[in-house]
Amino acid sequence: MTLENQRVNVRVAAEALAPVAMEHELVITHGNGPQVGLLALQGAAYHPDEAFPLDVLGAETEGLIGYLIEQELGNLLPFEKPLATLLTMVEVDPSDPAFADPTKFVGPVYEKQDADALVAAKGWHFKMDGEVWRRVVPSPRPKQIFELRPVRWLLEQGAVVIAAGGGGIPTMYLPGTRTLVGVEAVVDKDLASALMAQLIDADEFVVATDADAVYVDWGTDHQRALARVSPDALAQMNFPDGSMGPKIGAACDFVLTTKRPARIGDLAALPAVLGGAAGTVVVHGEGIVEYR
Repeated sequence: MTLENQRVNVRVAAEALAPVAMEHELVITHGNGPQVGLLALQGAAYHPDEAFPLDVLGAETEGLIGYLIEQELGNLLPFEKPLATLLTMVEVDPSDPAFADPTKFVGPVYEKQDADALVAAKGWHFKMDGEVWRRVVPSPRPKQIFELRPVRWLLEQGAVVIAAGGGGIPTMYLPGTRTLVGVEAVVDKDLASALMAQLIDADEFVVATDADAVYVDWGTDHQRALARVSPDALAQMNFPDGSMGPKIGAACDFVLTTKRPARIGDLAALPAVLGGAAGTVVVHGEGIVEYR
């Protein structure tokens, strides 16, 4: 969670994204769970009764991470190539069942006794993330992205756009009104990214992660990497909610809505993933399962 470590990671991302930015119109989204969690801890330590809510922390992280991406990517692209980070508000439904079952991991890891102490002191919720405990917050589905017109305008000007970071800033309308307010939640970044891709009529949606492909029977002697697969085939397979599950769900949403391909693969191999030589491509159709 040091700034230098974050910058190193962003630099790796920028090296993969730069060639794509030179050949295609590009909208970049990103996660923010660790950064939101750290800012929440800092705020609670400073003024426990006046800590900023998660929507405000989401806005702060969009600026922080967008700045790093702009700087590192800008160092690799021609000076004439514009970049823009856009604070992005996303509407969620106040009746979304996610508010009753927090699942989104934010912040650092804890030992059990430390997590219990934070539950008692702050009323936070915790769940196991592998073998450690992490705070969880509601992760409602995105309904609408408010800044679509600026995104489209920036793309028309040839800009690389960084938007909907961390799933966007969670907002909702007060019941029976047109008054927009912030929400104590973190929108799922994969679903928000897929919705962004749908609404801007993207040709392809790419989930760039640290896995080289989607695997069936992951972690066993029989694991196999998927090369091409259809949403109905993926629906018959089991993937963890805390890792690959949301990414696959977002990819399927995009494919089912647009009938266009979605790709999941290693960020460092992004050009190969786009070219079909690496990663997993989710395609429109029925009963498609091909392995690498």
